[in-house]
Amino acid sequence: MSKPSIPKGTRDFTPSVMARRQWIFSVLRDAFERRGFLPIETPAMESLATLTGKYGEEGDQLIFKILNNGDFLSKAQDDSLAAKDSKALGFQISKKALRYDLTVPFARFVTMHRNDIAMPFKRYQMQTVWRGDRPGKGRYQEFVQCDADIIGSTGVLCELELVCLFHEALSELGIPGFRIMVNDRRILAGIAEHLGVADRLTEWTVAVDKADKVGVDGVCDELASREFPMEVQQGTRLLFSLGLEGIDGMRALAQSFPTAQVMEGTRALEQLWKLAEREGLSAPQLCFAPALARGLDYYTGAIFEVQVSDAPVGSICGGGRYDDLTGIFGMPDVSGVGISFGADRIYDVLEHFEAFPLNLDVGLDVLLLNMGQETLDPVLDAAGHCRRKGLRTEVYPDEAKLKRQFKYADDRKVPFVILIGEEEAAADHVTLRDMGTGEQHTATLADVLQKIQGRT
Repeated sequence: MSKPSIPKGTRDFTPSVMARRQWIFSVLRDAFERRGFLPIETPAMESLATLTGKYGEEGDQLIFKILNNGDFLSKAQDDSLAAKDSKALGFQISKKALRYDLTVPFARFVTMHRNDIAMPFKRYQMQTVWRGDRPGKGRYQEFVQCDADIIGSTGVLCELELVCLFHEALSELGIPGFRIMVNDRRILAGIAEHLGVADRLTEWTVAVDKADKVGVDGVCDELASREFPMEVQQGTRLLFSLGLEGIDGMRALAQSFPTAQVMEGTRALEQLWKLAEREGLSAPQLCFAPALARGLDYYTGAIFEVQVSDAPVGSICGGGRYDDLTGIFGMPDVSGVGISFGADRIYDVLEHFEAFPLNLDVGLDVLLLNMGQETLDPVLDAAGHCRRKGLRTEVYPDEAKLKRQFKYADDRKVPFVILIGEEEAAADHVTLRDMGTGEQHTATLADVLQKIQGRT
């Protein structure tokens, strides 16, 4: 019999890991709701046609397709099979796919529920997505995204709110040394126009977006392999040298690449910068990153990415402005902007820096020992009182040796154990042991509960 296993790029989560993950989700949920974002959920599956063509050529290749039910090959065309045309076959034998992100399904959601929501609409969503990336550190095929979007407004206050949300949530999570990188797709489009490759914008930005993985030389090598002229490579190298922080960097960039789109993008970012500084955000936590590309085709304006110095993973958050994404679903001229927190990468960063709060994995406040049938009634009564006081409480299920029950309490990291033997039951008292100090004393249940609550 083969050993049990799970697919590459997926993970099991133990209770201690889940306690930390749930804490991350609760901090993010509180941050979202403080700013008026409303929760939604969408199906794990979407129509393949809904997802395809929204993430660029490389993104489309990472979508997990779901085979049609039954004899899925019966609808496969002979010429596609003979030619081994996987792209054509994909649409013939698969009509559904696992969602690749939460933004495109959100655009579909807004279109379908336009009469049920007030615009501008602010939503948050925390659900699993799937991508066929090669698994590695901080890169999974199944992971959770925590998104916040504002749709139905073009105002720069939307971008400001999301930048502030990044800062608030990541600060509350205790992420050390994070930087919010900001750019604008109009700037990239204007630079591509200046370099004479406006017709190859997507191809050029895909290469530029790989800089954090392959470096500037690697980007230029890829441009060469894609047969971009030498002057394009040189202009791209200049772009990476203009990483000045803040408004000065934007103005230097506009002087080096003086096109209308660059001017439009830098003006928009200058306005955002001044508002952010008013809210107390500035360098080094807020950085202008002129080479930031975000490789998704649907971004049209400001784009964001959060990086952490000396972290074992790449960016932990991202997002941007998308105009008319709902137009592909029949609801044109609606602009939105959104950000995504990568919960799994946030977990990896907090673990790397040992920055999680202590005792998150303590799932119990009180364990009541099982001393046998004779004292079971007062034990169960005491457990009920503990729970009504808001304490996480468990009764050991078996009548076992005390050594075994105390070992279970140690394994569960329970701070307090309550023992009710025949003597305690007769006197209407309980014995409390502090598992941290080893101290124990006998008193009424009310006194014991007061002591426990003072410590928890």
